[in-house]
Amino acid sequence: MLNNIFYGRSLLNIDDFSADEINYLIDFAIHLKHLKKNNIKHEFLAGKNIALLFEKPSTRTRSSFVIAINDLGGHAEYLGTNDIHFGDEESVSDTAKVLGSMYDGIEFRGFKQQDVETLSKYSGVPVWNGLTDDSHPTQMLADFMTMKEKFGKLEGLTLTYVGDGRNNMANSLLITAALLGVNVHIVAPKSLFPSKANQELAQKYAQQSGAKVVITDDVDAGVKGSNVLYTDVWVSMGEDNWDERIQLLKPYQVNMEMIEKTGMNDDEIIFMHCLPSFHDNKTIKGQYIEEKYGLTALEVSDEVFNSKYAWQFTEAENRMHSIKAIVAATLGNLFIPKA
Repeated sequence: MLNNIFYGRSLLNIDDFSADEINYLIDFAIHLKHLKKNNIKHEFLAGKNIALLFEKPSTRTRSSFVIAINDLGGHAEYLGTNDIHFGDEESVSDTAKVLGSMYDGIEFRGFKQQDVETLSKYSGVPVWNGLTDDSHPTQMLADFMTMKEKFGKLEGLTLTYVGDGRNNMANSLLITAALLGVNVHIVAPKSLFPSKANQELAQKYAQQSGAKVVITDDVDAGVKGSNVLYTDVWVSMGEDNWDERIQLLKPYQVNMEMIEKTGMNDDEIIFMHCLPSFHDNKTIKGQYIEEKYGLTALEVSDEVFNSKYAWQFTEAENRMHSIKAIVAATLGNLFIPKA
């Protein structure tokens, strides 16, 4: 096996990797994107079989893993909710042992963080967290890759997340930014602030990286000086508390007024969203929201979503390139010398 400091490792939380390692993976993803755009083969996973376990459905995560693995010369097998029986007919640990004996790597997208950790513990192969209720590390690689493509650097930028500060996206952005020396603001109602544990972890990493961490319910102060305004849906998959969340979060919609409140020039700020987004009424749920609440958009206005500031579709494409980087690095036939 060629020397590879990543080989055989799992990605369960973003801080499973050091800041230097995350930066390496971001640069590697940018390189792999260049190879794909120029039709240069990079089949580092030839002969490898990957299981994709999905308790929660997804457009971007499934497509990204399938295309990434195909481009790398491997084979991806999708196993949905009708194919896996976590805690119902078979324990997670038993499933892990079976799949680990057949597959070279496992992706998991579901609810419990404990499930992805159990898969890693008992499978004996690399496991990648495609999303849990607590964490979304593969999304982080795409997000910070997108920021680096736009600004040419990460350290010293200011990322502001606006909305539900307790969800998996807010948690992951808070920790990743603090690790990488990116100033991070979480702007949310006090009842939706990140947990004390996550705030303390972010502050620990920020002390090492020089990042500044701000947690506030003051929109004006929180968004000032932002290079990135980031938001997510107000009601996550599996939740149904629309009345409560809309009432709480209406003042936190990303709109042109909020863009102006950042005080940044047009080339100094972008908008990002992990998608899908309620920015108009062109979906069944969008029509339901308009009929019940009289709102044509929730977490972001359609004006911002389709503006010159919008980078969410580049971000979505980068899911595939960044997932390719982590899968290739942890399972592929690469030469990555130790520092």
